[in-house]
Amino acid sequence: MNGGMLQGSYQSVLDARNRDEFRGEVVRFAKQLGFETVSAITVVDHPVGDTEFVAVDNAPDAWRDAIEDVEGMRLDPVMQHCKRNSVPIIWDQNTYVSAGLGDMWETQARYGFRSGVCLALHMPEGRHFVLGVDRDQALPRDRGEVTRIVADLQLFAVHAQDAAMRVLVPERLQPERPKLTPRELDSLRWTMEGKTAWEVGSIMGISERTAVLHVNNAMHKLECTNKHQAVLKALRLGLIR
Repeated sequence: MNGGMLQGSYQSVLDARNRDEFRGEVVRFAKQLGFETVSAITVVDHPVGDTEFVAVDNAPDAWRDAIEDVEGMRLDPVMQHCKRNSVPIIWDQNTYVSAGLGDMWETQARYGFRSGVCLALHMPEGRHFVLGVDRDQALPRDRGEVTRIVADLQLFAVHAQDAAMRVLVPERLQPERPKLTPRELDSLRWTMEGKTAWEVGSIMGISERTAVLHVNNAMHKLECTNKHQAVLKALRLGLIR
């Protein structure tokens, strides 16, 4: 998978407008990375009450039926690792055998889940994002290739979690987004296009000084230290496209 394809995948998942588009981008990325199946899970912890999970995947229906009958699935060593760590886990049969859960691996292996990589991003306000890719073959023996796979997955996860929180998590559970004025949003859009403050002012029919003021106000509301950070955060939050 070359750099251009990777870069396209990162931007495409950020642009996902709904659950189906998000799922499509996640599945496409996983297959380009060399994995047949993938799951992306958003987790929101509540101060009182149950934790809320929202997931998308392309697992076979037969596998869904099977896992309902596997006792102790909550003890899955991969998920237990992700629950406690931000470091990715590279897993195979030995991961389950070492945890005394060889039978669990045998069950999932029948459905193509023999090896994979899984990671979790733990964010403020009790929000988490878990991304895992799985396949029927063993992982590459070349350590450099495995390292590249993990790095690609980590970078994709950073982009995917922003989209997941926007399109998967119910609006009532989403952090409040900064309220930018139409002028502030326009100034960020033109800044994203590489326009200078003078050019932004000319396009919007305002003075250069006013254009700078709009960008600075947007930076302040987005809690960013420069205009480039502000543009990126506005993109992640879905305020601009």
